[in-house]
Amino acid sequence: MALGASPRPIGLVPTMGWLHAGHRALMARARAESATTVVTIFVNPRQFSEPTDLARYPRNEARDVEICTAEGVDLVFAPPVDEVYPPGFDTVVSVGAIAQPLEGAARPGHFDGVATVVAILFNLVRAERAYFGQKDAQQVAVIRRMAIDLAIPTEIVSCPTIREPDGLAMSSRNVHLSPEERAAAPVLRQALLATRQVWENGERSADALRARMRAGLSEEPLANVEYVSCADAATLAELDRVDGPALLSLAVRFGSTRLIDNEPLG
Repeated sequence: MALGASPRPIGLVPTMGWLHAGHRALMARARAESATTVVTIFVNPRQFSEPTDLARYPRNEARDVEICTAEGVDLVFAPPVDEVYPPGFDTVVSVGAIAQPLEGAARPGHFDGVATVVAILFNLVRAERAYFGQKDAQQVAVIRRMAIDLAIPTEIVSCPTIREPDGLAMSSRNVHLSPEERAAAPVLRQALLATRQVWENGERSADALRARMRAGLSEEPLANVEYVSCADAATLAELDRVDGPALLSLAVRFGSTRLIDNEPLG
């Protein structure tokens, strides 16, 4: 099936491959709401600040295509790097304030790479909707801001995080965890839920909520905390008090593997 002749609406699921149940859920949502479902598989070098991180990112295109076929995807686009960034490519899409804190501060240049490749994919596919997981909440916000500002008509659909039975958010990076690290990793979800409970019990001090996340993470010796955040849900600016919708988020390393997770409040 050629994309130009495909029935509309088109639902797009952009991925970096090594597909898991979280990606399957995005595909299922896209299929339910679209006449044509497109999955892109592209490990984007421009969003990796560390060459070693790019090199060790898991890849298995044949396996990924099998998963897409099983999920009823109509088209898979898995281009080589020089097709997305041809010789002479010299443009960067840089989103403003929403991309600066949290992951933007921890991984300089990361969101420039994300926004640039997603803008290209949006222009190539011209889907009515694109589907992303809530686990990468800041990424969703950055892409939504970009689409609004650049008048890209593709609607950004955020879908719930899919988790393992013990609460760990599904991620392609989980494959790098040792058995001991994997056993320890659910502490992220446990710390977030414990902090949500404190908020539900009436705590509104953002410092107290951040402290509760740190306290929960400190119970796990293998957890090396990069950041904890209690931020405004719309702007991702750190809060003093939680008087409206907010986002709890954290980034933690287990050995060489970096995991993120979040929990919306309100």
